[in-house]
Amino acid sequence: MNPENDIAAAYDAFPKDVRNVLLELRRLILTTAIDTKEVSAVTEALKWGQPSYLTKTGTTIRLGRDKASGRPAIFVHCQTSLVGEFRDMFPGVFDFQGNRAVILKDDVGSVIKPLQLCISAALTYHQR
Repeated sequence: MNPENDIAAAYDAFPKDVRNVLLELRRLILTTAIDTKEVSAVTEALKWGQPSYLTKTGTTIRLGRDKASGRPAIFVHCQTSLVGEFRDMFPGVFDFQGNRAVILKDDVGSVIKPLQLCISAALTYHQR
């Protein structure tokens, strides 16, 4: 099996509107990783059937949908403090699911800066 084909198939399984947002988030994760000097190499893989982005300097970021709303979401390890930090930093900007997910309310373009900060914090989590 080709991991790249598996990842592409995982994206293809999402409804088109969600897939387009998740692909935008993928691009944002990869460009944020490049622009953040503290981030080690990022590996793209599937975890729990979701496109995931792993790095030694941070916690895994997974992309998927919130089960309740169906909206695009960014998932991080629930035992990190990240979602609580994001909730404090960006009240009203995102919805949240416990300690594990940031759920988008708007299109990616309208929340680029907050998303970049969230992504950078996740990708450097182990360095803080």
